[in-house]
Amino acid sequence: MKVAGPYGGIMKKFEYDITKYSASEFTHLVYFCTEQGECKFDQIPEDQTRVLNEVLNEKGARGWELVDLAFGHDGLVAFWKRELVLTDRK
Repeated sequence: MKVAGPYGGIMKKFEYDITKYSASEFTHLVYFCTEQGECKFDQIPEDQTRVLNEVLNEKGARGWELVDLAFGHDGLVAFWKRELVLTDRK
């Protein structure tokens, strides 16, 4: 949805979604780091990257754009946004 902004320009409108994913879905994604604290993407098992890829593609197919991921000991939280579409209601 686009509306006139405060200075006459066009301003887009968005909706947001926050989704939680349990650590059980990503058993090695968050915690696969060395004792020295080095974490490398290639250390993550392929099945774990596939799970994250499926999550990203599923939401992306519905128009959602990933804004951020927050990792924690219980899992991860994803922050999404998508542009609101103005529908013509007659």
